[in-house]
Amino acid sequence: MVRVRTQVAIIGAGPAGMLLSHLLSLEGIESVVLETRSEEYVASRIRAGILEQSTVDLLRDLGLADRLEREGEEHHGIHLQWPHERRHLDFAELIGRSVWLYGQTEVQKDLVAARHRDGQEIHYEVSGTTLHDVETDHPWVEYVDAAGRPCRLDADVIAGCDGSFGPSRATVPDGVRRRWERSYPFSWLGVLADVAPSTDELIYARHPDGFALHSMRSREVSRFYLQVPNETDLADWPEDRIWEALATRLGHDRDGWTLATGPITEKSVLPMRSFVMSPMRHGRLFLAGDAAHIVPPTGAKGLNLAVADVALLAPALAALLGKNDATLADAYSATAQRRVWRCTHFSWWMTTMLHTDGDPFNHQLQVSQLDWITSSRAGAAGLAENYAGLPIGF
Repeated sequence: MVRVRTQVAIIGAGPAGMLLSHLLSLEGIESVVLETRSEEYVASRIRAGILEQSTVDLLRDLGLADRLEREGEEHHGIHLQWPHERRHLDFAELIGRSVWLYGQTEVQKDLVAARHRDGQEIHYEVSGTTLHDVETDHPWVEYVDAAGRPCRLDADVIAGCDGSFGPSRATVPDGVRRRWERSYPFSWLGVLADVAPSTDELIYARHPDGFALHSMRSREVSRFYLQVPNETDLADWPEDRIWEALATRLGHDRDGWTLATGPITEKSVLPMRSFVMSPMRHGRLFLAGDAAHIVPPTGAKGLNLAVADVALLAPALAALLGKNDATLADAYSATAQRRVWRCTHFSWWMTTMLHTDGDPFNHQLQVSQLDWITSSRAGAAGLAENYAGLPIGF
């Protein structure tokens, strides 16, 4: 068996794991990253596209925002739409903060490039990853490397950044962990298309046929979402049907707006759910990102919440391992979950406000809420504050 030692074993090489390894290296803490998938697979996963102000500020402070500054787009707000109404919320004017359009795939590329420059040890395509002795001061990870060799990674701490299907979450015993979960009665049909966006900023549209979102990935590529029933078969949604549904749900009859169409390059169905697990620490195992919580993408919180987690976790581990000071580590779970629940609520709130369920009473409530948010400065500022993101330390 190949046996290696490090200070922090990081499970998962997505943005949370990569950013954590970078932050730890700045604190003089060494780490080894283990990832089940290939580097190419992790880099190509299509995920979030909106970065909160606090995420952008952190990347700038770390010197990791050069390409974001060149290729990303700053958005000062969003459009909220329902039949016969489209209203703009100006976040910059309301709260002095904005968001950036810059895909998770691009963030991942920047983080991986930075870690390669620093010589970060990353093992891709490992299998059989199992966590041991996390309740002791000497946890270790057992795995099989890409060459088929059994390996053991000894560490002082294990950081579980391996998402909802990784082994880290499952390592916390049933008698210790608590779960809160909600599955929504609809999914999103996500579409990437080679066509310039038909909007300057995102459009969130509530329509009797179901929710629709017009987003974008660049000046040449648009991203769209449609509310569809759970268990939707992609074969039932050919291109013509997708464009017709988008034109109907996003159509706006007051300013002559039209939806530009183009070749669809990718389709997928995303189930919608909320999940929170507590605690985010068990012994010497610390969870971050989707390993501890999942939110529906309506509020653009998933990646940003993972960034906030590791921004708290890195100094906590540095103090624990570098100074033998457990104060921040002991507070990590409670501190992180304050933000987790705020973002979980906001994501649920946006989801229930914009998705249809056929209930006439709910329809009237949703329209009333949309009207209040877009006509009340207090309502608009509340949405803007949550969407653009609270400070990292919230």
